[in-house]
Amino acid sequence: MSPSGPKPSARRSGANDVRASVFEDLDPAHHQPHALHSSERMWPETNCYVDLWIEVLSAQGSHPEAMLGFTLTQDFEGDQFTFFKVPLEDLEALYEIRATELAIFDSVEAHVQTQIARGRLCLVEMDSFFMPDTRGVGYRQDHGKTTVGINRLDLTARRMDYFHNGGFFRLEGEDFDGVFQLGAAQGSMPFLPYTEFAKFPEKPTSSAHQREGAQRLLQQHFARRPGANPIRTFAAEFPTQVEAIAKRPFGYFHKYAFNTLRQFGANFELLASHLAWLDAPSHARAIEAALAIAENAKSVQFQLARAVTRKKFDTLGAALDPAIAGWDRLMNELKP
Repeated sequence: MSPSGPKPSARRSGANDVRASVFEDLDPAHHQPHALHSSERMWPETNCYVDLWIEVLSAQGSHPEAMLGFTLTQDFEGDQFTFFKVPLEDLEALYEIRATELAIFDSVEAHVQTQIARGRLCLVEMDSFFMPDTRGVGYRQDHGKTTVGINRLDLTARRMDYFHNGGFFRLEGEDFDGVFQLGAAQGSMPFLPYTEFAKFPEKPTSSAHQREGAQRLLQQHFARRPGANPIRTFAAEFPTQVEAIAKRPFGYFHKYAFNTLRQFGANFELLASHLAWLDAPSHARAIEAALAIAENAKSVQFQLARAVTRKKFDTLGAALDPAIAGWDRLMNELKP
C-alpha cells in the first residue's frame, strides 16, 4: 500500500487546461512540516537541498526517510564537510522520480511555468535575500545562494509558492521581482541559475518498494564510505581553522559553522533517522553512535562560538573526541 498524502494533480489532456501547481492541495498557511523537521530534533534543518526533498517527498505521499542512506558517504573536504545531497539515481530507484538539469534559454519564470503545467517541479537556485521565510537570518540582510522548489507560480499576481529549507512558503510583490531579478538594470548579466526539474510517476511507489530499495542502497553507500575517519581528519585542522576565523568579522563564524559542524551533525542525525525507519533490531547501537556524533557537533558549535568570542582555542583540541569515537563505532556496527 502506498503512503498517504497529497499527490501531484492528475494529468490533464484538454487543450485549454493549464495546470497551476504541481501539488494542488498545498497551502503555505496550513502546511505542516515533516517530522524530520521537528523543532525537537538536534538539527531541525540540515541544508536547503535535502530539506527541500524531505518536504517534497512528504507532499508526494512518500517516505523521505528512505533516501537517507547516502549520508554514510560524507567526508571532510579540507575546508568543509561534504554538502550532502541525495543522489538523483537514488530518487529514481526509490521513488521513480526522475530529476535532471533544466536548460535556461528563455526567462526562468517562463521555463518554470511551462514545467508546472506539465506537472514537473523546478528546483531553482535563488537569492535568499528576497525570501521572507529567512526573516531574521538573511531576508533583506545578506545575499546567499539557496535552492527552492517552485510549486505554484502566478506571473500576473507576482506570487510564488515554494518549498525551502524545512517548510513551504509564499512570496510576492517586490520579493517576487527580486528572486527573478525582474528589476535588473538594462545590460545586466541575465539571470541564469542552475535549475533542475523533477518528473513524478503517476502514483508514489509503495512503502515496501521504498524499504527494499533503501536496504539495498544502504549497503552500496556503506561500501562508498570514506576510507579514513573524516571527523578525526577535521579535528586535526579544527583549532588552526578556528584561530584564523577569529581574526575575521564574527558573521563569518556562522558560515564556517554551517559548512563544518552543522553539516556533519545534521548528516548523522538524519542517518540515525534512516536506520530507525528501517527498523532492524541490529541497528540499535549504530543509531546510538550516529546520534552521539550529532549531539557532539551541536555541543562543539556552542564551544566554537565562545572560543571565537574569547579568542581562546586551547579547549578545542579534544572537543570532537566523542564524535570521532562515534564514527568508528558506527562503521563497525554497520559492517555486513
